[in-house]
Amino acid sequence: MKIAVLGAGAWGTALAAAAAPRHEVLLWARDAAQAAEMQAQRCNRRYLPEVELPAALQVTADRHRALAHAAGGLTEALTVIATPMAGLREQLASLPDARAALWLCKGFEAGSGALGHELARQLRPGAAAGVLSGPSFALEVARGQPTALVAASQDAELSAAAVAAFHSEALRVYTSSDIVGVEVGGALKNVLAIATGIVDGMPQAGQNARAALITRGLAEMTRLGLALGARAETFMGLSGLGDLVLTATGDLSRNRRVGLLLAAGHSLAQALASLGHVAEGVPTAATALARAQGLGVEMPITAAVVDVLQGRLPPAEALTRLMARQSRAES
Repeated sequence: MKIAVLGAGAWGTALAAAAAPRHEVLLWARDAAQAAEMQAQRCNRRYLPEVELPAALQVTADRHRALAHAAGGLTEALTVIATPMAGLREQLASLPDARAALWLCKGFEAGSGALGHELARQLRPGAAAGVLSGPSFALEVARGQPTALVAASQDAELSAAAVAAFHSEALRVYTSSDIVGVEVGGALKNVLAIATGIVDGMPQAGQNARAALITRGLAEMTRLGLALGARAETFMGLSGLGDLVLTATGDLSRNRRVGLLLAAGHSLAQALASLGHVAEGVPTAATALARAQGLGVEMPITAAVVDVLQGRLPPAEALTRLMARQSRAES
């Protein structure tokens, strides 16, 4: 296949590198200097310095060239958007009208509160659209370590194209028609990872608290997903429980790192500045909470994270508030 990956951050680079040994992959970087450096030095020094890029992977700053590279039908070409959520609208709006698109970002768009598939439906109602999600750290994918993902779309041909593009000995790709559930899981796991990082950063909390938070966070995620039209079983899969466990407990998790730094007394600005990467849970938290409130869905963990991020509540008080909630039936 001919694959164009639009966005040369850590995840876009990792996925492009994983596919390059088997397909013709062209990776687009917005920054011309970064693209030239990656092409010459075979390394994404800014976002993935630990990994040497495959010789077959080509990098360009020419977006028209990248789009032309993947201009064929889904049996022969695929366009993948690998920007943060904040850039998805721009990328979708500027694609050729009939071009199918698969994106990697996870979150609710700030302002509109839209998930990726809702943006695609609004901007490109006649084109196939889908998301590739699941528990995956970019560094491990780039190194060829075993990973399982899920390609979600209501268009079976696009899901099949994602499998053809990325399924390999080290990267297993499942399919799902529940794009709502897959996107809700991918978005909220980042918020819940911030919460788990906060708990892990407080010595008085302990591992019991972590287990309780992850479990109740999964229930919270499921409630919002069902209200938006998702299927309950999706949240027990890769994009729900799987991605939540990885992002909430893994040392490579940027969102968990934000929580740890907040618990240690750093300001949000200091925490974000130390990352050097986007932590999608930060902009997603307030937007997800607003959508939940509009639907009458209770999300106490997300609400506590929003209060901490916006400086209204110290991390220790957020935990105290959650533990002081009135007892109720578990389900």
